[in-house]
Amino acid sequence: MEVASTLSYVGYLLRKPRASQNLSMRSWRIVALALWMIAVSSLIHAKQLAIVIDTANTTTNLSAADLNKIVNLKTHNWPDGKPVTIIMRDPAAPDMQLLLRRILNMTSEQARTFIQAHKGAIVIADSDDAVLRSVSSIRGAIGVVDLYSLTKDVNVVKIDGKLPVEQGYLLRGD
Repeated sequence: MEVASTLSYVGYLLRKPRASQNLSMRSWRIVALALWMIAVSSLIHAKQLAIVIDTANTTTNLSAADLNKIVNLKTHNWPDGKPVTIIMRDPAAPDMQLLLRRILNMTSEQARTFIQAHKGAIVIADSDDAVLRSVSSIRGAIGVVDLYSLTKDVNVVKIDGKLPVEQGYLLRGD
């Protein structure tokens, strides 16, 4: 069942009880309310990530394969010769699970081991704001942040010609 029709059905169940309804119907309403809260919560937590770079970087589009090479440290420099520095959140953070699955193809523990082995090339930030500050101040930096954290201090990179708001974007959480 689609989310919209589920929410519509839950709304139907939550209407004001009639005096003739018994306790069983009220119990169903409580269950329906709980299901509605879970559905809304999952919609809120569906993340959309954006790949960002410093504003001096002229790259506007990366293929998924190129992004994979960058994040897996197989590409060390941008076309202009600047070294690539990856800025990301802790791999255990819920926001990073999408990146781990779709780009790194690693578990959180595997990613932590990988990061420890490449300390100079990968920097862990404690928030999206910290990622944005680092990316904007380090020439050649690339980072990943929640779409709704974006600021004018960084440029968003298209992946396979698509922006984070477009259907089919690699790091779109739906």
